[in-house]
Amino acid sequence: MTEKTTSPANSAPLTKTARQQKIIDLITRTSVHSQIDLAENLATMGITVTQATLSRDLAEVGAVKIRSTSGSVYAVPGEGGDRSLQQSTGDSLDAKLPRLLEELLVSAAAQDNTVVLRTPPGAAQYLASAIDRSSMTGIFGTIAGDDTVLVIAMSSVGGQALAETFLEYAAGNAVET
Repeated sequence: MTEKTTSPANSAPLTKTARQQKIIDLITRTSVHSQIDLAENLATMGITVTQATLSRDLAEVGAVKIRSTSGSVYAVPGEGGDRSLQQSTGDSLDAKLPRLLEELLVSAAAQDNTVVLRTPPGAAQYLASAIDRSSMTGIFGTIAGDDTVLVIAMSSVGGQALAETFLEYAAGNAVET
């Protein structure tokens, strides 16, 4: 098995679980038509895997081929109790985030490169997951509690600009990310 990674100094070594999560992310964010497409997408991320390993990973994450408007694509089961198949549908993840922010965002406050988002009790982890899965740029990562999400902005974006973007989404004003 010849798996290798080229990882930045501040990232962790690529484990099987991390590799499989990257496969799930690719399948849900982009239309993956074949194992060759998937291997090429992984290679652009510095992850090289054999075809046999890729086949095993796809089976272990429950990926199946389904028909879509763009031909046959891979899909994976949803998270938690959601067992419906998840696949890339273009802007679906990005359409979901503004709707969730409209429903769940109570307040947003920024300081330096951080943003604190307040939600109703029990909603923070759900919102943080949607932020993590969106293609919104400028986000380094999120940490969620019960009713608070800490969003760490990339230094090139800054917390204030990111907070304003979240507030625009919550107000129903879609903005480019």
